Amino acid sequence: MTVKIGKKIVGYQVASDEQKKEAAALTAQSNIIQMHEKISRPEMLVGSTYKIKPPLAEHALYITINDYILNEGTDHEQRRPFEVFINTKNMDHFMWIVALTRVMSAVFRKGGDATFMVEELKSVFDPQGGYWLPGGRFMPSLVAEIGTCIEDHMRRIGMLKAPEISQHQRDIMAQKKAEFEGQAAASQSEGDFPANADLCKKCNTKASILMDGCMTCLNCGDSKCG
Repeated sequence: MTVKIGKKIVGYQVASDEQKKEAAALTAQSNIIQMHEKISRPEMLVGSTYKIKPPLAEHALYITINDYILNEGTDHEQRRPFEVFINTKNMDHFMWIVALTRVMSAVFRKGGDATFMVEELKSVFDPQGGYWLPGGRFMPSLVAEIGTCIEDHMRRIGMLKAPEISQHQRDIMAQKKAEFEGQAAASQSEGDFPANADLCKKCNTKASILMDGCMTCLNCGDSKCG
């Protein structure tokens, strides 16, 4: 391609290889598409649906998060949340659920760092008290569990990173695990007896159980019935 120069050339400089690489990197970076509100919704979005069932709730909530794929087919491909839908049979939550999903979808489409919503939602407390999830995890409110669900989704698509455990904490966990396994092995060496067994007064082993109306030791055979 021929370029016409309309001014006199008063000087020149040959670009080095590093300058050429920097210019190429800036050009490639300028072509990266970021999430912003001008992006129109395509006909199809890739999404995931999560189920939330509080212990005292009669009906479950189904949270669908649809993602927009940016720079598809390139080295800069990434998924970003585009919209959120929450469906439930419980009409008591209908009004605030519609408001919450519209606000979250608007924040996602605006672009930028939308991870702040996770901490904001997780910090909402129910004045009537929270509840425990299976596995011993406490949820202060239903809104907080929705925030936790969104946090898990952001980690799956690479928008958030899981907190890393330091090497010092890993060493402590390994030590505790070794102690526990050692205690379990020692208890197994004494014999496998029922967990609800009582202590035998003759052999001092927790192996005495009620058998045929009499307390009988499964370790030494001692029985009150003779």
